[in-house]
Amino acid sequence: MSFLRPGGAHPGWPEPVGPIKVAAGVVRLRPVRMRDAAQWSRLRVADREFLEPWEPTAELEWNARHGISAWPSVCSAVRAEARRGRMLPYVIEVDGRFGGQLTVGNVTHGALRSAWIGYWVHSELTGGGVATGALALGLDHCFGVLRLHRMEATVRPENTASRKVLAKVGFREEGLLKRYLDVDGAWRDHLLVGLTVEEVRGSVVARLVHAGRARWV
Repeated sequence: MSFLRPGGAHPGWPEPVGPIKVAAGVVRLRPVRMRDAAQWSRLRVADREFLEPWEPTAELEWNARHGISAWPSVCSAVRAEARRGRMLPYVIEVDGRFGGQLTVGNVTHGALRSAWIGYWVHSELTGGGVATGALALGLDHCFGVLRLHRMEATVRPENTASRKVLAKVGFREEGLLKRYLDVDGAWRDHLLVGLTVEEVRGSVVARLVHAGRARWV
């Protein structure tokens, strides 16, 4: 069950989120837009070797799937889901430039009040705190404005970098999903990680600031 405000407006959408300062620069989240096509395509095509091993298998070849002409249908689809209250598709901006994406999906209210969260970041920004900062912003938005109770994510056991990022924002591993998703041409095991609002005890961003991994802007 999704939740819409009177008149159909998604709670927390399309408001931007942030900013905070991390080592790589000033990070904020803002809604995807049609004019992102060229930047999205350039980064996705350039980072094929970096991204493809972790992403779901698709029928189209990578470059065809991430060409500029592919973006309008992708953008329209996720924005339509956002208007229905089921998704929050964000661009991760670093110092005002397109640096990746963060998506909150399967937003469910009622007795469950949960969603999943996922991200990708341009390879040149890895190690600079961008993914960690973006996830912290997204989690605070979901636990705060959206009033969700639980967030979850899945990650391949071999993806040690992503597992470290998820741990930094407070996710704990809950179990192994055997042959969960067709990734890079085969059915791959994934770890399920979860986080509830009680475990945050305030703000995920505030915890990063306290740990010296981010600064308020």
